[in-house]
Amino acid sequence: MPALLAAGLVAALVYLVWVGRGASAGRSVLKTVPLAAFALWAWLADAPGLLVVALVLSALGDLALSRPGERAFLAGLVAFAFAHVAYVVLFSMQAGAWPWHAFARAPGLAVVLVGLAGSTEWWLGPHTGRLKWPVRAYVAVIAVMGLAALGLGDPVIWSGAAFFIASDVLLALVVFRMRPGTAMAGNASRLLWLLYIAGQFLILVGASL
Repeated sequence: MPALLAAGLVAALVYLVWVGRGASAGRSVLKTVPLAAFALWAWLADAPGLLVVALVLSALGDLALSRPGERAFLAGLVAFAFAHVAYVVLFSMQAGAWPWHAFARAPGLAVVLVGLAGSTEWWLGPHTGRLKWPVRAYVAVIAVMGLAALGLGDPVIWSGAAFFIASDVLLALVVFRMRPGTAMAGNASRLLWLLYIAGQFLILVGASL
């Protein structure tokens, strides 16, 4: 089974070469492999069912985001939103407390997280066009996921959630605020991919122990 995790991580590193290239079947497959491998490992390892569900939904989100167009982006947004819902329920069950327990466990970080989510109304919302409300809903869901991870009190899971959130911030900047095809957008896309894979891997490790 360790070979599955290794395969997922290797595929994630290989995908860095494909970042910024046009849509293709090969690119879509390569982008989907890492989280699919993580999900299969979690299932074979008898990890919590909600963790497997979140990883499968994330793989579907990666597949959708690898395709061009607004409809594909929206499909990816929906898949990841449901993945975060699965994480919220999982972390809350493991903590035995609702996500807002984070304000008691780690008030400073919880306030920062809520502040970051609220700030998107200024630097992101005005640039999202017809996707304004789906993006708003996604921001709310991922913020709750972050609070649920904080409330759990597991530094591995919280670090994973923080990396995941950071990758989504960069994704928002790349999609809505940066000019496509520029060196800045390309470098940001590579960084957000690394943060995303690291975040999902840490959540996988932390939630399956």
